[in-house]
Amino acid sequence: MAETHTYEFNVTMSCGGCSGAIDRVLKKLDGVESYEVSLENQKAKVVTGLPYETVLEKIHKTGKKINSATADGVEKSVEVPAAA
Repeated sequence: MAETHTYEFNVTMSCGGCSGAIDRVLKKLDGVESYEVSLENQKAKVVTGLPYETVLEKIHKTGKKINSATADGVEKSVEVPAAA
């Protein structure tokens, strides 16, 4: 089994629709063990065996601004590589 990681994203969400969009993409993402989206705290926490970049890209596709992120407690870049 793949190693499990905990990713935390600080995401700008202004309403329930914003957090709902992130909730929907994480729910559909295969390989996510659990996740928690908090509109109040502006955070999305994901427990998964997937690579950090995969989860970052999915959240980025919702159109929400990702301000900062950590992977297993280590600060990570929130730059999404441009599609080739």
